[in-house]
Amino acid sequence: MFSKIPITKSTGTYSDNIRRLREALDAADAVLVGAGAGLSTSAGFTYSGERFQRYFSDFAEKYGFLDMYSGGFYPFSSPEEFWAYWSRYIFINRYMDAPKPVYDELLTLVREKDYFVITTNVDHCFQKAGVDKKRLFYTQGDYGLFQCSKPCRQKTFDNEKAIRQMIEQQKDMRIPSELLPVCPVCGAPMTMNLRSDNRFAEDKGWHEAAGRYENFLRTRKNGRILFLELGVGYNTPVIIKYPFWQMTAQNKAATYACVNVGEAVCPAEIEKQSICIDANIENVLCALTNSR
Repeated sequence: MFSKIPITKSTGTYSDNIRRLREALDAADAVLVGAGAGLSTSAGFTYSGERFQRYFSDFAEKYGFLDMYSGGFYPFSSPEEFWAYWSRYIFINRYMDAPKPVYDELLTLVREKDYFVITTNVDHCFQKAGVDKKRLFYTQGDYGLFQCSKPCRQKTFDNEKAIRQMIEQQKDMRIPSELLPVCPVCGAPMTMNLRSDNRFAEDKGWHEAAGRYENFLRTRKNGRILFLELGVGYNTPVIIKYPFWQMTAQNKAATYACVNVGEAVCPAEIEKQSICIDANIENVLCALTNSR
């Protein structure tokens, strides 16, 4: 349906695009927020540099990886070491607050609108900001949930207590063996509820959220809807980016807005309905708030 090469929106100044986005937000009958990793990066959840060194300098020195993401794929020699790494990873990216209130600012902008959020982020930031869980679909899982590694059931388990115990009791980059998480149903090792293969557990809550998202789209598909895409890259474009493009093309009353550093693009087919802003999301949200 779309041209193979998207075009970067080069017309209009930054201030013009902020004004257009403010007008689109005000005029919209509904707002669908699509959030990717760039939104959490803007909020300060960075996976390299000073933040990585602060929490993982021992792992970095021993194994040589330079960021949290790379460390997540490292073939650790024991499950005790694996969970020492991952308990830290989960704790700082799920149970610690983001350094900047970007999610709170976003919620302030859409709170009074008929809104819904779909996100590939797994850090729970929307929930902590106060987004109604009935208006949220986190498609790829949640760092705060364990699941059976098989899985023997389409079920998830809260992990906060277990993660905090691993943090408190780990020593020399290992956790005590008795803290290794096992499935309470079948006894198999637990893993994170993160979509990486066909073993991802889609529990009751996941399916209920998917149903609410489908209902939101179905009941508003012909209205004045703003598709507000924030920090979505090309790792999983079929979840947010491509559907947003398609739904915009099918509804002439819709507006597509993309905010992303270096990747603020849209297809030529929906250029006239689009607002693409190549800028930091934090700055854009602040400008929208101040433009009221």
